[in-house]
Amino acid sequence: MSPRPYDLGKRRGQIDQSRQQVLGAARSLLAGTASYTAFTVDAVARQADVARATVYYQFGSKAGLLEALCDALAEAGQMSDLAGAFADPDPLEALRRFIACFGRFWSADRLAMRRLRALAALDPDVGAVISARDQRRRDGLEVLVGRLREAHLTAAEPGHAVRVLMALTSFETFDALARPDQELTAVVPVVLHLAEAALQP
Repeated sequence: MSPRPYDLGKRRGQIDQSRQQVLGAARSLLAGTASYTAFTVDAVARQADVARATVYYQFGSKAGLLEALCDALAEAGQMSDLAGAFADPDPLEALRRFIACFGRFWSADRLAMRRLRALAALDPDVGAVISARDQRRRDGLEVLVGRLREAHLTAAEPGHAVRVLMALTSFETFDALARPDQELTAVVPVVLHLAEAALQP
C-alpha cells in the first residue's frame, strides 16, 4: 500500500494560523503587560497557548519574532504606501506622503508601539530591531532631503535637516502631540507644519 500523500496545503494553513496566533499573543502581551521584563519568548508562548519550541520554529529567535511583529504592524499601518511617496515627482509632496505614512504606521497599535520603543532601551534584542527600523527611516529622509535641496526647496544643512525630521517623524513625537483618546493620524497636519517650517532657509 502506498503511503497517504502529505497534505502540504493543510499543513501550510496550520503553520500560518499558528504564526498569526503567536504574533497576536506578542502584540497583546506588549499592550497589556505591566512589566517590561514580562515580554519573553516563554511569556509569548504561554499567551498564545503553544509550546516554546513552536515560537522558535516559526521565528527562529526572539529577534526574529520581533522582526515579524514589526512587519505585521507595518502591514496594519499600510506602510506599503511608502513606495508611492518616493515615486512622487514633487519632493515636498513626497515628504508629506512620507510623514502621513508614518502617522498611519504609528497608529496601527499605539500601546504596542509605545511598549516596543520603551523596551528598546532596556532589551538588547528589541533595541537592535528598533534601531535597524529607525535607520531605514533615516535613510529615507536623507533621500528626501537630498531631493528637496536639488529642487531648491530648502537650504537647510542636510545633516541638521535629517536629524530634525527624524525627531518629528518619530513615534514619540506623534504620541506626545496626540491626546490619549486621539488617533495619531490626527496630528499629521501638525507634524507636516513643523517639518515644513524646519526646512525653511
